Amino acid sequence: MKTHLSNKKTIALFTLPALLIYTLIVAYPVLQALFRSFYEWNGLGGGTFIGIQNYIQLFEDPLLIRSLRNGALFALVLVVFQIGLGTLLALVCADPKVRGRKILKTGYFIPVVLSVTVVCQLWIAIYDPTNGMINKLFQLLGIPYQQYWLTSPAVSIIAIAFVNAWQFMGFQFSLLYAGVKSIPEQYMEAATIDGCSKWKAHLKITLPMMAETYKFCFILAITSGIGAFIQMLIMTSGGPGTTNYTLTFMIYRYAFMDSEYGYACAVSIFLVVLSLLATLIINKVFDREKFSH
Repeated sequence: MKTHLSNKKTIALFTLPALLIYTLIVAYPVLQALFRSFYEWNGLGGGTFIGIQNYIQLFEDPLLIRSLRNGALFALVLVVFQIGLGTLLALVCADPKVRGRKILKTGYFIPVVLSVTVVCQLWIAIYDPTNGMINKLFQLLGIPYQQYWLTSPAVSIIAIAFVNAWQFMGFQFSLLYAGVKSIPEQYMEAATIDGCSKWKAHLKITLPMMAETYKFCFILAITSGIGAFIQMLIMTSGGPGTTNYTLTFMIYRYAFMDSEYGYACAVSIFLVVLSLLATLIINKVFDREKFSH
């Protein structure tokens, strides 16, 4: 086995197919988008070279600030709900004293396998201002409160983000649960012998030792929030007006509705750079050596 691993030709033989697929599916489209972002292009023909004009226009576009704010709010909801609540549920389900853990774990993951369209239609009905379950619940409790969840500029982005958070919390939960179970039980036993409570032991031992798991979970949550799209498209079509626009929705609008493909490519490159920057920051924050001390 060691002989094969030290053979550069063998390593190249096994890595070349994956490298070719990655180049065709990821690297080439990104480079092509970068090239086209310097052109005024309608998707047909060669286009007209305009240098960095698309990027200048992007940073002057009022939709950019709105999209960044919505992306940040979306990411915040995912982090709080998926990672915060997911951690709590993972700790509970990892406790052998909790009954029905298998049922709970299965129940948390069921929404993940459902169609996004089905989930969005379900929550559209739940959010209905007249007959929706949430407003009806307020009515049954005698609370004089009725919210237009998907048409209110103040709460619609949070309501949509919650749908995404609810559906995919099970995926984050499975990662966090695996991280909790990977911690040797001897550490928890030693902490208990020293008089540490169970939850304090989790705070001091389990969570710091899950730094690598949290790194991946935060990258997923934040980049998913920045690039959120499908829930907005299905539930509100980005509205009312442009209230629920994100960077991905800007790309969709300028490319497929306004036929400004060059400008859409500039927005997509900005999204890629922003996602990479977020990933680098998260990697720095969750540095392994920092959490090992």
